[in-house]
Amino acid sequence: MITKEKALKLRHGDTIYELGEANAIGTPKRWSVNGAIKLWKTRPKEFKVPIKHGLRTHDYLTHENAHLLTTDEAEAETSLK
Repeated sequence: MITKEKALKLRHGDTIYELGEANAIGTPKRWSVNGAIKLWKTRPKEFKVPIKHGLRTHDYLTHENAHLLTTDEAEAETSLK
């Protein structure tokens, strides 16, 4: 799980892993941070980080889907078992 504090430390090019999802070879699905974090003064608990997977798949790491992603590869591997 990624918290807002962990998201603030993410930098362009950092790798995050999706829990419970695997690539074709059985390793955890990897996403790459593709930009800077977006924060709001009026909504202090919310955040948004652009991420990408492969060449054409783009998405956002947000406060709503942060429980599905992690920065720890070992944690992602144990979620596949």
